[in-house]
Amino acid sequence: MKCLFYIFLIFSGSLLAQEKTVFEQATEAYSNEKYQQAIANYEQILENGKTSVAVYYNLANAHYKLDHIAPSIYYYEKALQLKPNDKDVLNNLAFAKKMTIDAIEPLPKTGFSKWVDQLIGTFGFDTWAWITVFFSVLFALLILSYYFAGSSKKKRLFFVPAMFCLVLGVVSFFFANARQNVLQTNQFAIVFAQETNVNSEPSSQSELVFLLHEGTKVEVNEAFGDWLQIELADGKQGWVKKEAVKKL
Repeated sequence: MKCLFYIFLIFSGSLLAQEKTVFEQATEAYSNEKYQQAIANYEQILENGKTSVAVYYNLANAHYKLDHIAPSIYYYEKALQLKPNDKDVLNNLAFAKKMTIDAIEPLPKTGFSKWVDQLIGTFGFDTWAWITVFFSVLFALLILSYYFAGSSKKKRLFFVPAMFCLVLGVVSFFFANARQNVLQTNQFAIVFAQETNVNSEPSSQSELVFLLHEGTKVEVNEAFGDWLQIELADGKQGWVKKEAVKKL
């Protein structure tokens, strides 16, 4: 059994070293302005099941250098799913969006709703989950200290911060669930077709509502056969062919 365990460790270590080597090759290719080679290397890492903000961000940068509008925006958005408020990713995404044709004004949100959305979006689901665990463990330790404290003065010293940690733990748990619900219920996609028709119904014979162009972000509401019902940030809706977009 020990032999098998050591073999597993060696095999795992070699895989990690291989991924690191591919990442270094991709970074070197990017530095030498061999962007297509860098893209191939970063995609190899993703195909091996490894994801990170750095991989998505660098892959998006390589596509951006080649004026690949949709892929660059797509991978910047993938990076933001892991780290919602990364300033570098947000900054480069803003530059990439300037290359798109469609000008879409998002529907305005109320002040409180906007504030809550921004607060929940401060961290990704994993970070909120770890914050919840941290405050839960701290709460448990403080309650144990409260229980074993000898004097009432010491008990008060532990009780107040314990309740504070409990509140923060519950709030962070709520935010973690809210963040997860956003990722699960709100399915977004990026238009990859250079230009695509948006129809009133899931049929090529139906009325043409408007046109969309490469790089535009849409929300997917439902699917019907080879069609997807999409909604824009300004509230407009319609149906597009599945192959015209790529889901995030």
